[in-house]
Amino acid sequence: MKKLSLLILTAAIVVFGAGDLLAATQYVTIGTGGVTGVYYPTGGAIAKMVNKKRKEYNLRATVESTGGSVFNVNAIDAGDLEFGVIQSDRQYQAYNGTADWEGKPVKKLRAVFSIHPESVTIVANASKGINTVADLKGKVVNIGNPGSGQRGNAEDLLAAAGIDVNNDLKAEGMKAAESASMLQDGRIDVFFYTVGHPNGSVKEAVAGATKVNFVSVPDDIVKKLTDKFPYYAAASIPVAEYAGVTNTADVPTFGVKATFCTSADVSDEVVYAITKEVFENFDEFKTLHPAFAHLTKESMLAGLSAPIHPGAMKYYKEVGLMK
Repeated sequence: MKKLSLLILTAAIVVFGAGDLLAATQYVTIGTGGVTGVYYPTGGAIAKMVNKKRKEYNLRATVESTGGSVFNVNAIDAGDLEFGVIQSDRQYQAYNGTADWEGKPVKKLRAVFSIHPESVTIVANASKGINTVADLKGKVVNIGNPGSGQRGNAEDLLAAAGIDVNNDLKAEGMKAAESASMLQDGRIDVFFYTVGHPNGSVKEAVAGATKVNFVSVPDDIVKKLTDKFPYYAAASIPVAEYAGVTNTADVPTFGVKATFCTSADVSDEVVYAITKEVFENFDEFKTLHPAFAHLTKESMLAGLSAPIHPGAMKYYKEVGLMK
């Protein structure tokens, strides 16, 4: 009987001890995008840095491939994700209650930092004669899946160019990761992808048997977009990154920035730890993807239209990045 009681007591200590240990470790999930884009490795890079110090912070980060910016905003708002990579335009729209969040602003959304610039990239079958935006009329165009950043960018661009998405072309709504094979198979003529360069999916499209070209966005349309929307800026697509593309010079377009966001419900301690690890290991972070090559610490505080989370702000003030 005494032995049985001792066994029960020992088991209880083990169980409660394990429970305390589990309670001490916080788990956070980072929502990204498709596995061929830059969002997924970005989330992976951040998680890797945090998990190196998991014993120090009692923090464990995991990465989830998702449908992109809109999904990540909504999942953060619902508490299903603690962090997410979100296009700067989607961050602005969500916090201010426009576009997909018309009349329903996501006031819990908080910015942590911005990352790489993302160009609105239009990839076309070179045999179709699609050299500028006006040539999209009458073509089969993948504007992106609902909830993706590129879909919103495509709709903004087409509207600025006076192209009716419902009547002037045949719009498809596939994920960006599917676009390269669809273009090579002749099932679409052109696709949109808002992404940092170089990009694996775009390289896949360029490397196939079907010759492809990047479609330029005229300066007057870029100006129309940047005048109307505060989160857009002129950009270009570097053709040197894509051997085999038919363009011979960098292609003018417009773009946004990728931003790292969270919720006001996530603790200051967790956000501080993640911010500190990225900025304290900045040189290492820049090497984790070619799209990060030209980052500066100062540029990572630009393009943030939701309030900066207090945990991130604490770090920025400590190191003098913000007053």
